[in-house]
Amino acid sequence: MGNKPPTQHSNTPLLHHSLPGINADIVACERCPRLRRWRLRVAREKKREFREWTYWGKPVPGFGDRQARVWIIGLAPAAHGANRTGRMFTGDSSGDWLYRALHRAGFASQPTSRSRDDGMKLRGVYISAVCRCAPPDNKPTPREMENCSGYLWREFETLRSDLRVVVCLGQIAFLNYLKLLASAGAGLPKPRPRFAHGAGFDFGPAWPRLVASYHPSRQNTNTRKLTEAMLDAVCLRVRAIATADEVR
Repeated sequence: MGNKPPTQHSNTPLLHHSLPGINADIVACERCPRLRRWRLRVAREKKREFREWTYWGKPVPGFGDRQARVWIIGLAPAAHGANRTGRMFTGDSSGDWLYRALHRAGFASQPTSRSRDDGMKLRGVYISAVCRCAPPDNKPTPREMENCSGYLWREFETLRSDLRVVVCLGQIAFLNYLKLLASAGAGLPKPRPRFAHGAGFDFGPAWPRLVASYHPSRQNTNTRKLTEAMLDAVCLRVRAIATADEVR
């Protein structure tokens, strides 16, 4: 595309442009002192039910099919979920909801995701997050999200040739993806698209479709703001877009 990523960090050159290389850069990242301190503290102190675990305690890389037609973007790793297991949406209730829905839609090889070596395979899906470290109170700062934006950009560049649809779980993921699209040169309509569960947006033949969904957090699932039927409907809609012969 010829555009620069949203953030350039002169002290950390963007050298790797394959997904394994990008993931290696993510795992080695130490740009955010607050997040580094927090994820290491959580990994050291642990949660009682996971006291036998050796926590991952590092930034969490993306996970999934390297030729994905569907790119799912969440907010951040959970302190005792992906920060413990080292895999996106793995080991917490949000992941339980997401992977069950992906399995029912034919995207995941199994309905549960417990650890990095549990045999889970994703078909046609890649999962990322706006922020790669578990943040205190699940609230990364704008600066911390900006520090991670280059990774999201590089993943987009690497996945883009196969992508048909991007799924943003929650408003923060939605807004950050729109920011990425604007930086990449997509012509966003005015006023800009607004987040709403199940809303879909088409930015023209050069860009993947966008589908918004509530995040499967306990705050949303326990209150039934998001139900399994609602998440299933999003996944089935996304599957129809991703597998259509003509989607652009």
